[in-house]
Amino acid sequence: MATSEGVSRRSSARSAQWVAAGIFLSRIAGLVREALFARFLGTSYSADALRAALRMPNVLQNLLGEGTLSASFIPVYAELLEQGREEEAGRVAGAVFALLLALAGLLALIGIAAAPVLVSILAPGYAGGPRFDLTVALVRILFPMAGLLVLAAWALGILNSHRRFFIPYVAPVLWNGAMIAAMLAFGFRLQAATRQPSLATVIAWAALLGGALQFLVQLPWVLRLEGSLRVRWDVRLAGVRTTVRNALPAIAGRGVVQIAGWVDLFLASLLAVGAVATLGYAQTLYMLPVSLFGMSVAAAELPELSRQRGQEREQLRLRVNAGLQRMAFYVVPTVLGYLALGDVIVAALYQRGAFGHSDTVLVWVVLLGFTLGLFASTGTRLFSSAFFALHDTRTPAKTAAIRVATAALLGVGLMVQLEQVRTPAIALGTVHVPAASFGPYGFGLWHAPGLRGMPLGVLGLTVAAGVAAWLEWWMLRRRLSVHLGPVAPPAGPLVRMIAAALVGAAVGRGLVQLMPAMESLAVAGLGLANIVRLGVGVGAFGVVYLALGHALGLEEAARIVRRVRRRGAG
Repeated sequence: MATSEGVSRRSSARSAQWVAAGIFLSRIAGLVREALFARFLGTSYSADALRAALRMPNVLQNLLGEGTLSASFIPVYAELLEQGREEEAGRVAGAVFALLLALAGLLALIGIAAAPVLVSILAPGYAGGPRFDLTVALVRILFPMAGLLVLAAWALGILNSHRRFFIPYVAPVLWNGAMIAAMLAFGFRLQAATRQPSLATVIAWAALLGGALQFLVQLPWVLRLEGSLRVRWDVRLAGVRTTVRNALPAIAGRGVVQIAGWVDLFLASLLAVGAVATLGYAQTLYMLPVSLFGMSVAAAELPELSRQRGQEREQLRLRVNAGLQRMAFYVVPTVLGYLALGDVIVAALYQRGAFGHSDTVLVWVVLLGFTLGLFASTGTRLFSSAFFALHDTRTPAKTAAIRVATAALLGVGLMVQLEQVRTPAIALGTVHVPAASFGPYGFGLWHAPGLRGMPLGVLGLTVAAGVAAWLEWWMLRRRLSVHLGPVAPPAGPLVRMIAAALVGAAVGRGLVQLMPAMESLAVAGLGLANIVRLGVGVGAFGVVYLALGHALGLEEAARIVRRVRRRGAG
């Protein structure tokens, strides 16, 4: 049994690697997309409008897409496959597709018709200005895109249940690629401030095309693997009824998460121009490790946990703890990397064209708020998968509601206070710190005169999100421990990871600080100097962390070192 379990865990680890590989490629494409957003739109009102427009149709994707299907459809479908009931599994898959198609189509039509109302409610700060009209136009283009992405999430559920992970997670490259191609084709002609709204419209149409491509590229694989697929409206099937029953609390939970996004958008729209765009740039970097190291492990473990639902709970506990340790190996250095080298990372990705140094400082500071809860946010993905495998979708929904309420209440207070603060003068080698006071509560902050400081209200939202993420972690972990026993990453390896990451971060930052000025690399506004700093700082950090981790006996580091040595010998 131990041998079988070991083989199963190694298979799950390989599956997580395939998920991570697909997500990595799609996220790299996303970073390229974000860099071009920054290059052509910066933190202008057109950037704010596009950010808001991309967020609003996500109600469909979040309510009916991957999160809900992971909670309701994949456990049922994977269990039918495990029991050898392939024909019934195909019928359930087809009936769920029919339900999703009808719901997504209806909600897309409602969204198109109600776009002005949605923008008025969710972005009240846009009212009476050009941001409002542009956002309404973009929302009407993008709502059908969200419906297509829901169908893409259904295809992902089919492929994941058949242990095919790479294709569905790399498919978003096409969505990002469509927008990248549009910006490269039209961006230089439409980058002037007066023509940026036209560029935002072009990007929205490209996103719609990309949504169709993301679904269609998965369809041949689905049809090949699911020979019993029959797209029919049949809610009488037991599997469909179970899926719908489990989906209702999952949709409620996703609805709560969606409300959190709306609250952030609502509050950020009341802040200075550029706050919504700044939040989006920081969120892209925050979601990179959450997707790579949280979603990859959680997605790979969900089908396996679902298949083992009827076995000993100790096996489930060991799988969860092993998954947490794999996550921690990558998330711990990411947290310290963002703290020590976040300005270098932001500058290399975004600082060119319409995106200046002050924007870099603001995005980094806002990212630090998200970073507070990064470890918790990744871990809760795996906790939720464990609950979904146990056919419990209510507990994650309840804890999500508490997290959202906490983040909203705390965020309002911090936002009001911090909006009266200006970003400090932090450069890639210089920190100027004359003292100043701020805020209605009379606190103080260090900042430099002469720098175009930007309001820090949006930082309050991300700090609140980080604190609330830890509250959710604690609640889910406590409840899951009742079912499975103690769940947590092993303390010994975790301490060694932190020690190795601290040394790596210090070495990386130290090398960046010692680097000379590189004005000769300022070619055509490409930001090559910042890219070189990124390569030196992050590269040194990674090498030191891996070497120390291997020396300290971390299993994940040893595995990577062995793989590198084998490839070097070959």
